[in-house]
Amino acid sequence: MTFIAIIIALCLSILVYMFKQAHENNVRMHTIHTAGEEETFRLFFISDTHARKINEQMIASITEPVDCVVIGGDFVDRRTPKHIMQENIRLLKTLGPVYFIWGNNDREQGENTLRQLFDKHEIMIIENESIAFKSKNNVKISAIDFQFASRNVEQAFQNCSEQSTIFIAHNPQVFPKVHSKFKPLLSIGAHLHGGQIRIGKFGIQPHGYFAKKDGHYELVSNGYGTTLMPLRLGAKPECHLIKIRFSKNVNKS
Repeated sequence: MTFIAIIIALCLSILVYMFKQAHENNVRMHTIHTAGEEETFRLFFISDTHARKINEQMIASITEPVDCVVIGGDFVDRRTPKHIMQENIRLLKTLGPVYFIWGNNDREQGENTLRQLFDKHEIMIIENESIAFKSKNNVKISAIDFQFASRNVEQAFQNCSEQSTIFIAHNPQVFPKVHSKFKPLLSIGAHLHGGQIRIGKFGIQPHGYFAKKDGHYELVSNGYGTTLMPLRLGAKPECHLIKIRFSKNVNKS
């Protein structure tokens, strides 16, 4: 009986640890240096919130001005209560103008319902297109809808410059196809949750990362929320503050 009690206690301890890890609030900071007119462009990226409420203290800890907030898909799913949707929108809007990219679960709330909600709160949906920001370096965000990703890549890059475009797709598995035709300064994806539960290096999906590859950058986020069970192990939840520093003294290589 003592042995069984120890095993039960150990299992409960692991579950508590996984629950706590799933509710951490980690803001990852990333800086990109690239050639251009002197300017710093700041982007806050969060994805895969699902049914999780965004932590107010985490948002309040971001004191730098933000040029845009991007929700990289799976902002909601069928489980998400209306009051959490409203509160998460309110918090994100305190940082700056908010933009949204469709993920694979968002439409579970009803596409028209979400479009009306975003329109009410002045959140722009970027779908299979690019939008330009007021910027010395003509910064653009190009994004594709998860549902139509396979056939709208070229459309999303019309009139975009590789050296100042941020490409966002909820599913980073489209990156190879995109990069065979267009190499944006930064590509951002999510969706995989870093595997959500990992044993060391092993997980059902690869861990998130930020890396420079062949002169351009890639960011794949572990996401902020969870699917199925509110548990994580070895793939901590995260959102991201990205600074792109343009300078005449930088050579892109």
